[in-house]
Amino acid sequence: MTNRNLEAVLFDLDGVLIDSFESWYQAFSRMLQTYRKPEMSRETFRARCWGPDLRHNLAALQLGEDAAWYVVREQQQLIGLVELMPHSEEVLRRTREDYLLKVGLVTNTPRANVDKILEHVQLADHFDAVLTGDDVERGKPDAEIVFKACERLAVIPEHAILVGDTRTDFQAGRAAGCLVIGVGLGSAGDLHIERLEELFALEPFSFGKRERKISSEKRKRA
Repeated sequence: MTNRNLEAVLFDLDGVLIDSFESWYQAFSRMLQTYRKPEMSRETFRARCWGPDLRHNLAALQLGEDAAWYVVREQQQLIGLVELMPHSEEVLRRTREDYLLKVGLVTNTPRANVDKILEHVQLADHFDAVLTGDDVERGKPDAEIVFKACERLAVIPEHAILVGDTRTDFQAGRAAGCLVIGVGLGSAGDLHIERLEELFALEPFSFGKRERKISSEKRKRA
């Protein structure tokens, strides 16, 4: 993909735009206690459970839908622990306003939790499409959620970037045909940044607002 072909940016939610780790860890820990499963340290939870969808993680513990709903409900009670990552709102705003790109959200988090989180951190108005774990049969690392987001945005995956922080993001994005940008220490991606605000320094964003507007108008006339 060249910078001239870039039409959309898809963002993962947890770990990229927001810091929700503690809320999910506490919700998961309460579930483990209720279902009499061994305790899990924060380090183990991050290594084993951070990235794959909730039902995948619970299946590994031989737990089913009732345990999933327990975690979902508990996390909703812990929304106050969720915080914005630095510069998240600015990056979303600039993606649209300065680069004239469509913005999508692709997260394995259930819809009810996503809605509460976006309301809590006041990001709901920054997306042209929001795809959650409830909108697909198979969450990341499967590419289904990426394909559906691109369909909603009326772009092909090859003209989209996926910004994520886990290997599941990388696997989903690559399988769909997107360029993947990894955020944070240890993230996987075709390109890598330490902090979200470094996004616009990458080559795919070198095509400026004026040039992108001209290119967009040419595509419409074609």
